[in-house]
Amino acid sequence: MSMTQALTRVGEIRTEISALQDPTAARGASSTGTTGTSSGTGTASATDFASVLAAVGAGDAKGSSDLFGSLLSSLTGTSTGTGAGTGASPGSLDLAGLFSSLAAGATSAGSATSAGAAAAATPSAAATNGATSGAAGKAGAILDTAKQYLGVPYVWGGESLAEGGLDCSGLVQLVFGAHGVDLPRVAKDQMRQGTEVASLAQAQPGDLIVQRGGKHIGIYLGDGQMIHAPKPGRTVEITPVTDASVTTIRRVLG
Repeated sequence: MSMTQALTRVGEIRTEISALQDPTAARGASSTGTTGTSSGTGTASATDFASVLAAVGAGDAKGSSDLFGSLLSSLTGTSTGTGAGTGASPGSLDLAGLFSSLAAGATSAGSATSAGAAAAATPSAAATNGATSGAAGKAGAILDTAKQYLGVPYVWGGESLAEGGLDCSGLVQLVFGAHGVDLPRVAKDQMRQGTEVASLAQAQPGDLIVQRGGKHIGIYLGDGQMIHAPKPGRTVEITPVTDASVTTIRRVLG
């Protein structure tokens, strides 16, 4: 039996019970088209029926099960009537209470659906934190690799230890390339990669520090320090960096 058929049948049974308990009241309800009041029975209007039908149409499987449970309880005489007179009676139907429960259930189902849609549309904190942690982990690995070249001589044009040393952009390309990040060979091209960072206050370890209008580049370590290959006669080293010395800061990781 469908939900609509069940509700229709409830109405028919209610009318039959009312007729058995108070034939006069049943005839009055039938002739006026409105819901009558009888001893031991609930009150429900045509509007209640329409609301219940709409709620059932929008309900889920659980709501359907709850409905049939309520109908069964009503039909087996476990409900308590609310009409004027004797109160509870075997076989009475508390339809007003049933309608109220169904309406509340439909509202709860709608709220749960809306909440679920909102949750699905909002990125979870775990996903966001995971992306941030991944970038931070890669930056840490890049800095560890860069520190392995501390003390390597500066050699103009050098991009591998086979050439006896590294220049500034050669160091940057070599270190990032070891971790799957491809960068151009020279500083003026490297300074166009990624996105710009406004200042050292927003810089993160692994950002590129560009100086002297793009003629020099290094890797930011954090805490106001960078690692770089400075110039001929020097070796790869860690030195302080200030905003005044920076041309631009570029973020090429995540």
